Amino acid sequence: MPKKAKDLSALEVGRIRDVGLNFVGGVAGLGLQVSASGARSWILRVSVGGKRREIGLGGFPDVTLAGAKDAARVTKLKITEGIDPVNEARAKRSALQAERASSKTFSEAAAAYITVKEHEWKNRKHAQQWRNTLRDYAEPVIGNILVRNIEQSHVMQILEPIWLTKTETAKRVRGRVEKILDWSKVRGFRSGENPARWLGHLDMLLQAPSKIQIVEHHPALHFDEVGSFMQTLRQREGMGAKALEYAILTAARSGEVRGLKWAELNSTEESATLPADRMKGKREHKVALSKGALAILNSLPRTSDLVFPNRDGEMLSDMALTEVIRAMDEKKAQETGKGWRDLKGEVVTAHGFRSTFRDWCSERTNHPSEVAEMALAHSVRNKVEAAYRRGDLFEKRRNLMRDWDKYCSRVFVAPNVIPIGIAASK
Repeated sequence: MPKKAKDLSALEVGRIRDVGLNFVGGVAGLGLQVSASGARSWILRVSVGGKRREIGLGGFPDVTLAGAKDAARVTKLKITEGIDPVNEARAKRSALQAERASSKTFSEAAAAYITVKEHEWKNRKHAQQWRNTLRDYAEPVIGNILVRNIEQSHVMQILEPIWLTKTETAKRVRGRVEKILDWSKVRGFRSGENPARWLGHLDMLLQAPSKIQIVEHHPALHFDEVGSFMQTLRQREGMGAKALEYAILTAARSGEVRGLKWAELNSTEESATLPADRMKGKREHKVALSKGALAILNSLPRTSDLVFPNRDGEMLSDMALTEVIRAMDEKKAQETGKGWRDLKGEVVTAHGFRSTFRDWCSERTNHPSEVAEMALAHSVRNKVEAAYRRGDLFEKRRNLMRDWDKYCSRVFVAPNVIPIGIAASK
């Protein structure tokens, strides 16, 4: 029978420095292993299935003598019950690793999805738009939640605050969350129905986007100020300023201008034909070019396939036009105390000039409403009218854009009115 080790006290255990396994008594086979570097850890030497095993029970002094004895007794009890503690620990580690491998937070899943998909997206800015909308609206709510735990209540928490006020943005966010959760299911990170799906699910809880009358607000300049704005804009250098001027004269969306290619221009017809894949409505759109718009195009060098490239020959960023307006606003505010603002005092936007154009059409011209709508590349809302309309009203739109060009070159000066009381006192 092997000699029984002396039952050491905690103080005596603390003094052990001999390299090797030092048995401490109390529980047969329990010892303090001291390495050559001086590190100390608990080891339980036992027989499992006829084979000697040395099972680690933790480091000293993090695991005290009393804690080591308790762990040793539990381990021995498992062995008497036919459980191999080493295999059990190995299985737990394996399960933990598998759990980690199959667990993704929404932020992690979103980053992985975008990395996979961004190479197939034609527009390089598309990936950044995904990141920005998810960062601003989805991730504050579900960014740190495992995708397998995301439920309908989380999706509604994202969408409800912006569904009525930022409907277009909310639609994009919902669609992007749905795609990421679908991808997560295929990858094995979640199961069950997608809580962000629309048909038969969220369409029962949220208003149909087509029925929502409130639209996103794009600060717009009053049309009486557009001539003064254009006069100031034409004094600025840079491709962003040229692109903004062209966008205003054609009443186009920023992306339509920034992505414009020389191949899309028809100099003979004085027009630009934008392909369906670059249009919001996914329909080809023909733009009537006024003399002012043509003058801008004729002043530009052909250094790229793009008409308005940046210095690297690539598309201008979606902030390029905005930065031009902000710089103009800041300068005007310093000089006059009033920048380029809308009636609410917000800095106007490039997109807002489409509203400026539309308001001018309605209040200062006799051009038919449908001509203005087609110039803006808006879809015909009346389905019956849309079914019978075949033409694009191009010549009428050419006349409209000619008049808009002329109007944008007119500067309206407010009359210098002297109050009666002041006039009488002089």
